[in-house]
Amino acid sequence: MLSRLKQVYRYIFLKFNKKNEEEVKKILSIEEFEIFTKMREYDKLHSFLVYKKCSENKILKNNKNYLKLALLHDCGKGNTGLLKRVKKVLIGDEKLEKHSENAFEILKDINIDVARLCRDHHRDDGENEMKIFQKIDDE
Repeated sequence: MLSRLKQVYRYIFLKFNKKNEEEVKKILSIEEFEIFTKMREYDKLHSFLVYKKCSENKILKNNKNYLKLALLHDCGKGNTGLLKRVKKVLIGDEKLEKHSENAFEILKDINIDVARLCRDHHRDDGENEMKIFQKIDDE
């Protein structure tokens, strides 16, 4: 519950700091960065925070695909506003529940490995690295 309240606070009051774009550009290809820039402010902020935690994790920090996953895992959410996000938490929302598949479709012709990670980032049957990523993403 506390994590959900943090999400609402971040959505309403915080924005992605453009100064962090230089760090993002060091991780993502030009095409991947274009996708990142099209994400909503909240999704960019959330993704950057996940990226920072992954880059500090002793297992994930040396896996460039997981660092890219951190930055792009929610790119399939599109232009989803706060009310639809609240609806998803309370009663579900088909579009948001398919954001992982949407991310796969967006990325598959750019980076198939990262596309697959995005597709699978909510699955329960992932390997150790994915379980670590999921725990960070859920914080």
